[in-house]
Amino acid sequence: MTLLDALRDLVAPPSCLACDTPGADLCGACRRTLAWLGSEHCERCGLPGTCGGARRPACPAAAMAFDGAWSPVAYVGPARALVAALKFRRRRIALEPMTAAMARAPAWILPLPPAPPAVLVPVPTAPARARARGFDQAVALARALERRGAGTVTDCLERRDPGARQLGAGRAERLAAGRLDVRVRPRAGGAPVACVLVDDVHTTGATLDACAATLKRAGARRVVALTYARALP
Repeated sequence: MTLLDALRDLVAPPSCLACDTPGADLCGACRRTLAWLGSEHCERCGLPGTCGGARRPACPAAAMAFDGAWSPVAYVGPARALVAALKFRRRRIALEPMTAAMARAPAWILPLPPAPPAVLVPVPTAPARARARGFDQAVALARALERRGAGTVTDCLERRDPGARQLGAGRAERLAAGRLDVRVRPRAGGAPVACVLVDDVHTTGATLDACAATLKRAGARRVVALTYARALP
């Protein structure tokens, strides 16, 4: 918890970030209505079920640069409210329930000891948007995961594009060529061999794809994505 969070709690007692019930960052009722994705999902795109069946004949991540993706919950209900509280209201207290869920990732995302710890790479936010919000939510999530012992943070990516608004953009617009300009920071000295991209929401995968492609061009051999929530079709 930051000093700002502590001061805010003194002025106004904590309440549920999803429904405003007093007493907790996420009340019991909202915790019970989280849409957990469970173990039956495509390891490539992170969607529930198995890609290749009649209902989803082709994996939407088949041509993308990341090697796998995982999210604990669907981007609906209380999960959507938590993301909004962190991203748009700067309620860093949302990091606690979000990263608690993310830290439950399977071993192919977050390796267990004695394997080396995961290298957590925050998905970069466009500079103008980060300045407007006052922080970068992906960096905050990665640092919170690091404090939980889930890995070590390497903030090696940056955005050079102006940051076209994602909210409300359609799939074709999000996937348009040239929309994202992601680069390895000049002083980063390349990319780690294996990386775990960290972000709040996996929507079309366009941003994750751009980040993974950049990391692989810089020397990464394996890139997977860990996000708090997965948007459903």
